[in-house]
Amino acid sequence: MISHAEKTAIEQAIAEEEARTSGEIVVVIARASADYYYVPYMWAALVALVAPWPLIHWTWMPVQMIYIIQLGVFAALALLLHYPPLRYALVPGSVRRKRVHQRAAQQFVAQDIHTTAGHTGVLLFVSQAERRAEILVDAGIHEKVPDAEWKKIVDRLTDRIGCGEPAAGLEEAVHKIGEHLATHFPPDATKENLLPNHLVMLNAD
Repeated sequence: MISHAEKTAIEQAIAEEEARTSGEIVVVIARASADYYYVPYMWAALVALVAPWPLIHWTWMPVQMIYIIQLGVFAALALLLHYPPLRYALVPGSVRRKRVHQRAAQQFVAQDIHTTAGHTGVLLFVSQAERRAEILVDAGIHEKVPDAEWKKIVDRLTDRIGCGEPAAGLEEAVHKIGEHLATHFPPDATKENLLPNHLVMLNAD
């Protein structure tokens, strides 16, 4: 999703924006927020349960043969649907949203964003497989910037990812986040850069 040169450019954007504010920006990209290994088996089982009925009603096929066909349908579908694009496509949207939000919340804590002075940390989280992004902000920022502003940034980012411009979209999102932080949280000469500026890359759980 992101080349080494693009990763460097995003990290440079983070450093530039943090120089204009006392806030902190952390960007995390996950390959997926979950593996959803249960999904192929669930769909394969549902289809395998239905598959015998036409054979039972419209053929004289022996029960033993129907049972073998049922097992074959289950095994073939379970194997086929393990192919990642198919597996992720079959996950209900509500489940994807929930898992991405959970993973983002975990990273908010794992990256120590909640420990910033003045509670001015921002997490930009992107989950590649689910094609979703989230922005989580600490309490200090939440009081100053309405959620609608963060949604605009997320919507623009996901549009650019959908157009095949993930790196440019992330750079733009970082600069937009920085604008809000600079407006409400100007630079502080005593500020320590407690959180790393590097782009955090994660695999699925």
